[in-house]
Amino acid sequence: MTNKYPNLSLIQGLIVSCQAPTDSPLHHPEVIAAMAQASINQGASAVRIDTPSHIRAVRQRITQPIIGLWKQQIPGFEVYITPQFSDAEAIAKAGADIIAVDATARKRPGGETLVTLITRIHNELGKPVMADVDTIEAAQLSVEAGADFVATTLYSYTEQTIAKSPPGFELLKQIVENLEVPAICEGGIASPAMAKKAMNLGANAVVVGTDITGIDSKVKAYRKIGFKASPF
Repeated sequence: MTNKYPNLSLIQGLIVSCQAPTDSPLHHPEVIAAMAQASINQGASAVRIDTPSHIRAVRQRITQPIIGLWKQQIPGFEVYITPQFSDAEAIAKAGADIIAVDATARKRPGGETLVTLITRIHNELGKPVMADVDTIEAAQLSVEAGADFVATTLYSYTEQTIAKSPPGFELLKQIVENLEVPAICEGGIASPAMAKKAMNLGANAVVVGTDITGIDSKVKAYRKIGFKASPF
């Protein structure tokens, strides 16, 4: 596996998710690229980037691995992280080294299946796949479909897990104990101590987003304790 995809060996330690809400001034390719470069400068092993334009801007600044995805809201379907092969193709062309996909059991547009999606990404794009899952069952199916990594990204975001709260440490533990692919803890990591716990549980890497790059949500959290908004 490492020989086929050399960048797989680099996905360990800290991965920083550099994303921003679409209505935020931070949602600009050059701003995202600056976040990514700052993260790599401080020792992150890789970054996770959404949309082709942002991936393209980040690629111009760093040589380290980019985990690419494209969030797409398609009417009638709940899957939204790189739901179709055409989305994977676009982010691969933009410079992504690894393709992250929704690997839950939910229905996909265009009649695609997880197996056909991963197979086409491997065969036509020559890229490894990160399976974003919600349950151990989804994790097992994604590995059977050929996924190269499994991440706890969608824990608490699906009907089966909506009552749970991230981080998905129990799911991470199940993945580590039952599967032989690299396990990645993503979602809800809000402190270095939580990241360390994930690593102690056996995670090959930990993705941190909001706690590092989420200025909008962090400021909102401080506002909730009673700070007044700026009058200007």
